[in-house]
Order: sequence, then C-alpha cells, then structure tokens
Amino acid sequence: MSEDDERARRRAELDAKVPIVDLRNGAKGIATWAQTIGEDLHPAALEILGEARRISSKIDDQTVTSIVIGKNAEKHADTLISHGADKVYVISDDRLEYYRDLPYARAVTEAIKEINPEIMIYTATALGRSLAPRCASRLHVGLSADCTQLDVGQYISRKQNQRFPTAFLMIRPSFGESKLATIIGPWTYPQSATVRPGVFRPLEPDTTRKGEVILFTPNFTDEDWKTEVLSFENEADRLELDKADIIISGGKGIGKDGFVMLQELVDAIRENGQKVELGSSRAAVNAGYISHDHQIGQTGKTVHPKLYVAVGISGAIQHLMGMQSSRKVIAINTDPNARIFSVADYGIVDDYKNVIPPLIEKVKSGFKFNFENV
Repeated sequence: MSEDDERARRRAELDAKVPIVDLRNGAKGIATWAQTIGEDLHPAALEILGEARRISSKIDDQTVTSIVIGKNAEKHADTLISHGADKVYVISDDRLEYYRDLPYARAVTEAIKEINPEIMIYTATALGRSLAPRCASRLHVGLSADCTQLDVGQYISRKQNQRFPTAFLMIRPSFGESKLATIIGPWTYPQSATVRPGVFRPLEPDTTRKGEVILFTPNFTDEDWKTEVLSFENEADRLELDKADIIISGGKGIGKDGFVMLQELVDAIRENGQKVELGSSRAAVNAGYISHDHQIGQTGKTVHPKLYVAVGISGAIQHLMGMQSSRKVIAINTDPNARIFSVADYGIVDDYKNVIPPLIEKVKSGFKFNFENV
C-alpha cells in the first residue's frame, strides 16, 4: 500500500468516528421556483427542475416539488410534471401576472413553509436574484447566489465534530472567476441557492409521468399590494443568447472590424429564419469592441446552443465554462495550440478573414445550418 493510500485509509477511519448530525427537523425533498414570464414558463425553470431531479437521487426523500406563480399558473402543472416534478404547488392569481417583490415573496415563502424542503433552488435571473434573498431572509436561512454546479455529498466539520452525509454542495465561481468555491450550509433549512440560467439542460419531457397538483392560497395582506404595475413593455431588440440555436462569438484578436464582419454573418443567418445571436469573450468586451450583454463565460452568460462558432477566441477557462455545453462547437483560430480546440468538434486553423467572408456569401445564397443530427 502506498503512502497516499495509507493516508487515505487513516483519514477514512477518522471520518467514520465523527458523529452524524441531522438538523433537518423534518425537512425533506427538493423544491424549485418555476419562474414565469407573463403567462409563459421561463426556460430556466425547466433547467433547475431537471437538475433537482438529478441530485434528488442522492438524498433520503427524492420528492421534487415545483412552485409556480402567476396568472393562469395552473396551465404549467403538466409541463412541470413531465419535466421531473412529483408535485406542483400552483398559486394562480390575475394580480400575479407580472412580478412584484412583496406578493411573490409572501407566496413563495408560505409555500416553502408548507412544503418544508431540505433544498430550495431558484433561478439566478434578475427576478430570481430579487426574490430568493427576500425569501431566505423571511425564512432565516442562508443563500448561495449564482451557482454553476450543484451536488449532494458528505461534509465533515472537525472543528464542530459534526458529519453531514447528505449536505447540499452549492458551487459557484469566486476569486474573480478564476476558482470554483463549494459552499455548504447544513445548519439551517432549506439549504438554498440560485442557479445561473443556461448552466443545466432540462430533461426531455415524459408525458406519461404522473404527479400531484396542489392549489395553494397564500395569506396576502394589504401591505403586499402597496405597489402597482402600471405597464409592462418588452424590449423589442433584447439580446437573447440563452434562446439562440446558433451563436457566432468573437474574441479580442479579431478587433472591432472583425465584429462588424461577424454581425454581417449573424444578420445573414437571421434573414434565413434561424435563431442566431452574436457573442463575445470577456477580453473583447474589455477592449471596447462590443457591449457586456454579448459576453459569454463565467462573468457573462452561460449558453448551450445547438451550434457555437468561436472566432479568434483562445479558450480561457472562464470562457469555456460558459459555452462548453454547446451541442456542436466550431473553432476558428490561427494558433493550432489554442485551448478552444480542446472543446471543439471541428477546428479550422486559419485567419478568420479567409473563412468568414465565404461563409457569409454561402448563407446569403440560401445555406442553412442543419441540426437534425445535433
């Protein structure tokens, strides 16, 4: 037996002597907040539901419950069940068509108290980042924000002589996005986290799944309705990287003129009726070539399109973390040793100026990207 193996054996023996502590006090299962946009489910609602379903196999009670709020919210119950929910708490009220902090926080908090989950997961959207801390504060529990990975595993506190066999492991970028930190908090329940949109993929729907639908009525007060939504306006030109089938992304090396060329390609693809957006690396944003809302990576958006085309992107770890779940990746770079090629399905070692113009012409002549086998 090697020294490392002997050390590991001794550590395991010591760990086994640490007493198991269970502070759940009846809390069990996992709950998620199923965010809606008007009368539609937000895509991230199904993403976190799928991940909740996956990690539920590692805890004692594997029940997954979704909380959905809004106008005609009951219509989403079947979708949530087919994507992994065992139970759906429906809070349907015409006044809840659009998000408001106070009534939403009241409704979700009261639903959580009734469900009593050991884990609670929210979307880290603009609304989720507003709702989750309000609920955590009302419940007097901790909250880990902007997580990119979730898991369940053993945590041992030698200082407190406590062992938690099924602690919720909430993993998020830290130290300027250069490291990943694992955050645990098995002393208060539910252990709560928000998750970046686009990090996880939803499960394929199973229309044969059966689940329980609970119509839940919160105890609203007049204070909850002291704000009023006067109007709700969609941004017509809003960038939707998370919904694009194709993302054409540029790095600092292509310069400002390069992004003009990539925009021409994006426009041509869009003219052909395919969902496409223009993305970028952090270095390109820092150089002022493009605005931050196009940035992909740990400090930008996490995406998983059907096709990701990386043009002049070296492949810094921060960028790879934001796009490595793409179905297919094409990398174009003059450096054959660029890290981006390690995650690419197809690589072109050449100057983008020799590759993009012919592609633009091909697209303008009617070429469409085929996703049948992606």
